[in-house]
Amino acid sequence: MIVSASRARGGQRPLHGPPGKLLVGNLFDIPPYHSWLKFKQWGDTYGPLFRLNLVGRQLVVISTEKVANDLLRERGNLYSSREYLPMASGIVSRNMRPLLLPYNDRWRRGRKLMHQLTMPTAADSYQPVQDYESKRMLSSLIDNPRKYDKWFELYASGVVFRIGFGKWIETGEELEVKRIMEVNHNLERVASPGAYLVDSLPFLNMLPEALAPFKLEGRRLHDEELSLFRQLQNDVRRAMEKGSETKSFTRTFIENQDTYQLSDDEGAYVLGTLFEAGSGTTAAAMMSFCLSMCHFPKWQKKMQDELDQQVGSRMPGFRDIPNLPTVRAVIKEVLRWRPVTAGGFPHELTKDDEYDGYHFRKGTIFHPNQWAIHREPTLYPDPDNFRPERWLDPKFPTTYKEPLTKYPNLQNFTCFGFGRRICPGQNIAERSLHILTARIAWACTMRKKRDASGNDLPLPLYDYTKGFNTQPEHFDFDLVARSPERYEAVKKALVEAKANREP
Repeated sequence: MIVSASRARGGQRPLHGPPGKLLVGNLFDIPPYHSWLKFKQWGDTYGPLFRLNLVGRQLVVISTEKVANDLLRERGNLYSSREYLPMASGIVSRNMRPLLLPYNDRWRRGRKLMHQLTMPTAADSYQPVQDYESKRMLSSLIDNPRKYDKWFELYASGVVFRIGFGKWIETGEELEVKRIMEVNHNLERVASPGAYLVDSLPFLNMLPEALAPFKLEGRRLHDEELSLFRQLQNDVRRAMEKGSETKSFTRTFIENQDTYQLSDDEGAYVLGTLFEAGSGTTAAAMMSFCLSMCHFPKWQKKMQDELDQQVGSRMPGFRDIPNLPTVRAVIKEVLRWRPVTAGGFPHELTKDDEYDGYHFRKGTIFHPNQWAIHREPTLYPDPDNFRPERWLDPKFPTTYKEPLTKYPNLQNFTCFGFGRRICPGQNIAERSLHILTARIAWACTMRKKRDASGNDLPLPLYDYTKGFNTQPEHFDFDLVARSPERYEAVKKALVEAKANREP
């Protein structure tokens, strides 16, 4: 018997999916990592909506942008909750992490704070931080390209640490920086589908800690992250008491805490979530950018030609971005081709609903599979290939928009999620990705490693890390400054930026 997330009643259609096994359903059919690849195969077989049964938990996978928008955006009042995960939501986060909260009052209060901190006018005010950190990243990348992953992570965490907590990261080796990055990695691990059996068999949560080692681990992880979040918040309070005028997310929260109606710990989790959302994802996207440039060098050349024409020997800045549609198209195509959150993040239905002849029960989990959505051939012809021209050429009517001074952009792009659960940091991320892409292409040329005979060494198109946020496994490539003059310009720009940055 196949258990379905839809009830065929009154002529309504049953929702199909892969046949499961007795009692466990499809639980063991889902790969332990990169599950979006298998979901894409099932979507090709069963259609844009198909169902999975995970020991009675009903999961519906969405494989097209239209269906995702119809349900998760247009009916956001019904499809904006989260499934309760006993380990990640409860034990580790104590029901305070906005990413994992259901659609309730606590989530709405936290979202209000996040919106004020990340709306476009606020995001514009953070550009001086992004300007400085991108110059530092560029200098480090040219000097030591082998450590590209470290430089991208240092950039992303440096930006969010400064605007979040009012502190500059100097080396990336600071203890609090290492601690918050560890919190990020732990979250990705514990919230990954299938990471803990208790998420599929919730009754295990009733066991005493002596018989449930996952509880001991979860309590330790919670204590670690909450003590860090409290420390960062208290550091800002102490600095304010000493007369510091440095602006930050945390300062805004402290000064307006009564308005947001959030406790210290609730606010600390909101601000910690913004760091989580803004650090690893930006770095991962830039690593995929490097991979794409090694595989598709003609687009690197197209960007360089555009930059030479628009800015010449001057390093590009934020004011140049509207005149660089090729740069914007390349990074948007990177996010389509290799989405960071490739499997998407699940939404939970809060009330029975009907759609396209299907009946969905309250509590059904809807999983927008970004990997499949970004490979929908009617929207993205030749979807497996890297083709930024789809954003620039009228021959691609489903993706091309005018004017090219505004489009392509990353606003509400599906890589950031859907509806009321869309990533709150998308405005900051867009500015980071645009300035990084423009400056790297202006200053550098990258290519595959070559052997002694000058032949390109093999480089996998898809060799990515595990977790719900994913990036290429470390790979080696060659990167050089485009000219001695541009190398010197990068070094000079960094010296000037450091001298002029706020204390």
